Amino acid sequence: MSTPVMELRDVHVRHPVRTGSVFRRAHVHALTGADLAVAPGETVGIVGESGCGKSTLAKVLVGLQRPTSGTVLFEGDDLGTLRSADRSRRLGASVGMVFQDPATALNRRLPVRAILRDPLDVHRRGTPAERDERVRELMSLVGLPASAAAALPGQLSGGQRQRVAIARALMLEPSLLVADEPTSALDVSVRAQILNLLLDLKDRLGLSMVFVSHDIQTVRRVSDRVVTMYLGRIVEDAPAGAVTAGDTRHPYTRALMSATPSLLDPMEPIRLEGPVPSAVRPPSGCPFRTRCWRATGECGTAMPDFAPASEPGHLFRCLHPITDPADLAVAVTKENP
Repeated sequence: MSTPVMELRDVHVRHPVRTGSVFRRAHVHALTGADLAVAPGETVGIVGESGCGKSTLAKVLVGLQRPTSGTVLFEGDDLGTLRSADRSRRLGASVGMVFQDPATALNRRLPVRAILRDPLDVHRRGTPAERDERVRELMSLVGLPASAAAALPGQLSGGQRQRVAIARALMLEPSLLVADEPTSALDVSVRAQILNLLLDLKDRLGLSMVFVSHDIQTVRRVSDRVVTMYLGRIVEDAPAGAVTAGDTRHPYTRALMSATPSLLDPMEPIRLEGPVPSAVRPPSGCPFRTRCWRATGECGTAMPDFAPASEPGHLFRCLHPITDPADLAVAVTKENP
């Protein structure tokens, strides 16, 4: 097997917070024991509810968030052994990121030409003439007219601004592109255009991509693998084919599927009882047990290890996985008595 472009091994991210009237110290467990490998040319989708750790994981991948513990490998090299400046230079030149809201991700006072040229200037790539030519090349690649070069971000549509953000992320020819909710701030009519653009660029440029979204229906159509997160933990890692066929095993993944409308593969809605637990004081054992209709007492003793499904490359962490349509009956009945 080839060396992964990016790999996380037992990565934890904890943010210190103060709680209570006496300002006791506590920690938000944003990421707990994350293991993830992204192969060359592969697209990995990350799904889960808001606050589950998706964006924290994305920030770790691009170097915007240092892990509290664990190992981050880029092309086989341990980034933790590098000096801060060397690590920033390595990731800045080799990993691109597309943020959620292009309106806030772009400097509103600079014209598009300057925004796109900035990465080339910072990393001193080529001559001034070569940098200008690279800007024109990327604008054409993402479908922006030449006239947009002189425009300010505020003079562009939301879809055009996101195309600028994508062009900027690709300017240094990265080997990995991380897209954090790249379509959620856009109109519905524009989302399909941006998704198709990302897929086209991935195939043309041979990129590896991590696509972060709360919409599992979208993720399963653009990804090779779908990783489900809940309360800072990865609970399932499945080939996209298993998600499309409805062969996922973790109850939370099934609940996500049922919560997103689909005309092609409609599902009976699964209702999850109770609030999402606190990331400051996560429950013992499996974090999903407090909302899971299949939970038993043993689910609170310890977080289960990854177990393999029948399909190669399909792993899940659940003591009572979904293996039969009858396993969904109780959850669906609660929603539709």
